[in-house]
Amino acid sequence: MARRDTGSGAEAELPEYAGQYRLESCLGSGGMGVVHLATSTSGLRLAVKVVHAEFAKDPEFRGRFRQEVAAARRVSGAFTAPVVDADTDSARPWMATLFIPGPTLAEHVKRNGPMAPGQLRRLMAGLAEALRDIHRAGVVHRDLKPSNVLLAEDGPKVIDFGISRPKDSELRTETGKLIGTPPFMAPEQFRRPREVGPAADIFALGSVTVHAATGRGPFDSDSPYVVAYQVVHDEPDLTGVPENLAPLVRACLSKEPEDRPTADELMHELRSVAASYDTQAFIPTQRGEGADGAERKGRAGSWDGPTDGVAADVSPPPPAPAPSNPSGNRPRRPRLRTRAALVAGALVLAAGGAFASVQWLGGGGGADGVGATPRATRVGAAAPVLDPWATKPAPKKAGAPQCSYGAGKLLCAQPGLVSAVDPADGGVLWRHTVAEAGTAVTSGPPVVSGGLVHVLADAGQRLQALDPATGKVRWQRDVSAYGGRRHVGDMLLLTSADGTVTGLDGATGDTKWSRRIPGQPEAYFTSFPGHPLAYIASTADGGSGARTRITAVDPGTGDVWWDARLKGTLEPVGARDGALFLASSGGIHGDAVGVVRYDPGTKASVRVALPAPVQQASGAVRGDVVYLLGAGGALVAVDMEAREQLWRAETGVLRGSTPVADDRHVYFTAVDGRLLALDAGKGKLGGETPVRLGATNRVSAALTEPVVIDGRICSSAPDGTVFGVDGSDPASW
Repeated sequence: MARRDTGSGAEAELPEYAGQYRLESCLGSGGMGVVHLATSTSGLRLAVKVVHAEFAKDPEFRGRFRQEVAAARRVSGAFTAPVVDADTDSARPWMATLFIPGPTLAEHVKRNGPMAPGQLRRLMAGLAEALRDIHRAGVVHRDLKPSNVLLAEDGPKVIDFGISRPKDSELRTETGKLIGTPPFMAPEQFRRPREVGPAADIFALGSVTVHAATGRGPFDSDSPYVVAYQVVHDEPDLTGVPENLAPLVRACLSKEPEDRPTADELMHELRSVAASYDTQAFIPTQRGEGADGAERKGRAGSWDGPTDGVAADVSPPPPAPAPSNPSGNRPRRPRLRTRAALVAGALVLAAGGAFASVQWLGGGGGADGVGATPRATRVGAAAPVLDPWATKPAPKKAGAPQCSYGAGKLLCAQPGLVSAVDPADGGVLWRHTVAEAGTAVTSGPPVVSGGLVHVLADAGQRLQALDPATGKVRWQRDVSAYGGRRHVGDMLLLTSADGTVTGLDGATGDTKWSRRIPGQPEAYFTSFPGHPLAYIASTADGGSGARTRITAVDPGTGDVWWDARLKGTLEPVGARDGALFLASSGGIHGDAVGVVRYDPGTKASVRVALPAPVQQASGAVRGDVVYLLGAGGALVAVDMEAREQLWRAETGVLRGSTPVADDRHVYFTAVDGRLLALDAGKGKLGGETPVRLGATNRVSAALTEPVVIDGRICSSAPDGTVFGVDGSDPASW
């Protein structure tokens, strides 16, 4: 079924649906697609991009659209429009993202003129932060420009990861494929299009900043070919750029990629630009009629800073020093290259046939972080109470240490080694080496049980109990016959293939009991710190998923304390005051669709449905609030007492650890070694540590949750670092 829209030609007949989403109104149209406003079944407002019919018939374009969807999913998070759904194989390929109210930067500048210095500074910082996350996800945008920046309430969002628009520009290759937008392209995009990396996006950020500050670009001409020549050869025109920002913008517009700052370096320099630098949200006011007299449907209006009585910072701060150069050398001035003629520059533009708007990186990058000077605390923030530290317990070992806390120590395991680290200063207290033929801790970090440090060695075949003061072996036992192992307090529960459970005394290794758990033929346990019971969750009703059987077991005796059959497919995520909290999953992918609290005393259940699913969720409980973190970075907070979702944050982290919460923040670790903290009450990002991938740029295969120790947050990273930071001031990380 199709609906008629105003206009003529083939595109006047527009589809009524994209998949299950009814298309309500047209938000805009580009050279290769139309963006519609839609609403999901749960009430989410969506922006649905539908490909023009003429391009849907092109197999090459379909491949490029699949690349765009893959890139958009990969970077989907706090600084982009998160992807909700897509179908690249339908007759008219489409992609649905969350609708973000707000004008594009291009619309804002056209309607309101150049930005004030305070707004401009926050825009530049927001785009730097967005590019940092995009580049960490392994993507180069390659087409950052004002029309691809949405000015949302909580900061700029970068959109459009892949569809080129040949009708928007005269500049094409011989095959008609657009390779970018000339005023915002970097010199290497013209000279060496196949070698374009993250630095090209930094160049584009500089050009976008000039546009926001002046209403024009740093290279300006009516001819795209003249602009291409200027980008490669001429100095940028920064007239009108605030004096305190001009050095940073000039560094971004360096001709050579290696002379430009990284996104992280740019963010650091912007923090030191002025004491008045702030992170207040931009609150768009509703747009009335645009410059052309037409109502802008589905868009919010001007991006004028806070409107809640707090005056926006528009006064220019004192001049800042030029950006620092990590190499220690003075930044080189952009070099001018001589070319014979303007036509030659235009020919370079078309060479190579590169046309994709995104490019995968060969691997993430990031500072090692070990021994580095801690980041400076923001001006006006309280000095950290706890000094940060970072150490490598095993400098020659690769991979992220898996750590836990017990016996007053941070206990960490890596292949072939177990270490005890002082959580106060990062000092290594002792190391215990496992035989070369063995591998320490294949199923998690060390655990203190019965006053001893338990580790699994020899690829999980042997359990060793170590003295927490010295790391010496106190006893060991062959556990190769047991597929399930779970520590609960001072007991270790071992499950054999036939479902028999054996309870070991953690202090001595002696068997305390051995039995089958009634009604649970496969007894694989879940437990939670500080809670005395162990839980088994299995599907009931013939495995249909309609009900889940939960059995609570006393780990000291093997006795069943209670047994319940609850509606739906459920997974325990936490326990408090005798109540059990569970994530309810649904659909073919098993995404979390709700949260359940079960009180075994009253046999009462409280269920709270989630407005949108959370993929592959892991959870934590603090008070009456359940926090669920999903693959792709969605983090939700659900108040089980109020029976409502408090907030949902899109962190942009592709894969995170199980979250951990205290009274003020929710913490989790990303695969690139970052530790992130979000405000527990509002879901706003409070701070994050640097990327710590190391020389190999390998992400961590196993992620253990952060450890909260008396106000200090400890975590580990793929470069082998274990580190501790002050939990009271994540902004200083």
